[in-house]
Amino acid sequence: MEQTGLLSDSGWFHLTVSELHRTIRLDHYLVQELVGFSRSQINGSIKSGTILVNDAKVKAGHRLKQGDVITGFISERVSGKRPGPQRVDFGILYEDDCLLALAKPPGLVVHPGSGNHDKTLINGLLYEYPEIAGIGDESRPGIVHRLDKDTSGVMLVARKKEVHRYLAKSFKDRQIDKCYLALVYKTPRQSSGRINAPIGRHPVNRQKMTVRETGGRHAATNWRIKEPFDQFSLLEILIETGRTHQIRVHMAHLGHPVAGDGLYGPQTGDTVFPRQMLHAWKISFNHPQTEERITIEAPLFPDFQIILDEMRKRHC
Repeated sequence: MEQTGLLSDSGWFHLTVSELHRTIRLDHYLVQELVGFSRSQINGSIKSGTILVNDAKVKAGHRLKQGDVITGFISERVSGKRPGPQRVDFGILYEDDCLLALAKPPGLVVHPGSGNHDKTLINGLLYEYPEIAGIGDESRPGIVHRLDKDTSGVMLVARKKEVHRYLAKSFKDRQIDKCYLALVYKTPRQSSGRINAPIGRHPVNRQKMTVRETGGRHAATNWRIKEPFDQFSLLEILIETGRTHQIRVHMAHLGHPVAGDGLYGPQTGDTVFPRQMLHAWKISFNHPQTEERITIEAPLFPDFQIILDEMRKRHC
């Protein structure tokens, strides 16, 4: 099965059904493939028509065929309520009439969902920029990609419907470059490398993704050592695709999991790291109006910077 699109970042996806999955029901297939979404969310999206098979609205029990193309997004409404405005702290890195680039702090959930009903980034955006209401999915207006709760860094937000469509297509066509900084365990033997390993849902733990040669989705990650330390190293990582937990899964697969990652890292009970040490550092894209190539950089947050400074002292 091949997937392109924005499943890991915004809930948008584009799936092509392989021979392995032919004859399976649409709802059963999506429950298997879309990590982090409930059966009720998936069925609700099928019923509302935000999920299409070969550009047509079908029922949840529709039987799939090899080559079927499934497109759409999952609506993540909480208790049927739209998110409302609330004061939430986040920094603005860039702003114009078309879009925002913000610095998402660690620990901040992007949009309301199970267990996180308010005080999300979306609530804060609606407080500061009420005009984004109605842009894209009503449960996450303006959002064209997302970051995990404990991943910090730069995010883009559309301020106009046409800009939302433009940026969503740019992500789908892989015209937007995203560069991360990750502190990982140990130092790789090579100074740089490329991981080309398909990613799919873990067969046992539904909250995890894993490298899967059969049934996984194409995923590619480029990395280089930016700064080595005694037992850790800081990597600069450029992703070619945007799969769920891609960097965390690929780094663990390489044998160098992200420091502080409680899901994919060593289960040692280590409390040195306040969270997973992963930061969305830079994003480059063509501006929707001027087509000028823009690069926006998000400085490290204090928790990450303090740990790096301490490691530099010890490494000297």
